[in-house]
Parts: sequence; structure tokens; C-alpha cells
Amino acid sequence: MTENGTDWDALRAAAVEVAGSAYAPYSHLFVGAAAQCDDGRIVTGCNVENASYGLGMCAECTMAGQLRLTGGGRFVAVACRSSTGDLLMPCGRCRQVLYEFGGPDCLVDTPRGVLPMSEVLPDAFGPDDLP
Repeated sequence: MTENGTDWDALRAAAVEVAGSAYAPYSHLFVGAAAQCDDGRIVTGCNVENASYGLGMCAECTMAGQLRLTGGGRFVAVACRSSTGDLLMPCGRCRQVLYEFGGPDCLVDTPRGVLPMSEVLPDAFGPDDLP
């Protein structure tokens, strides 16, 4: 399904595929994230857990690193999925990361359908709020 210039089926499939690379020996929840960038390329990330639970990295965070490592730019659309294809919503920290690298217009696949970050993270704090 193509919506707003995004092939959501392909984006969701990329998220499921990359979830298979996750390192999740503690939670056993294998998470993948895929984003379409403003230049049309797709970047992905997976969760990487740690024995010190709080040090684990969410899929969206590793995806933000891939964005920077592969040329920068902005996220325009994001899908997060488990390795079995279940839709997963970004946690609070990851919503902040997505806002930082995609802004209020970045689209996110949610249980209520595709929504802009301005609805997923209302009243967000971002770069414009800093002096």
C-alpha cells in the first residue's frame, strides 16, 4: 500500500526482516525499525540488549545511527515491527529520537493508522526549544 508517497508494505517488511538481526537474549522481543529518508533511501535498525538492562538500545536508536552513518538527512516515514510482524509502538525515548531526526511531519505507523509525529508526540520538545 502506497500512502503519502511511502510504500508502507515494503517499509513494514523491512522492519520485520531486520528484527531477525536483533540481539534480545533477555526479553526475547526481537524488534526492527525501518524508515524512509527524505532522499528516498531506507535505513533500518534493530534492538540490542545488554545484561545491564538500562543500557540496551532500541531499534529506533540504532536506526538513527544508521541514518547518520549513511549520509544523514531526515526520516519521513517509520515502521516498527516484531520479528513475527506485530506492530510495535516506539517507547517514549524513541519517540523523542524520531522527533529529533524526523520532526513533527515524520509519519509513524501506529495502531490508529499512519500519524504524524505531532500526534504521536504532542507538544514535543525539540531543537527549536533550545537557546
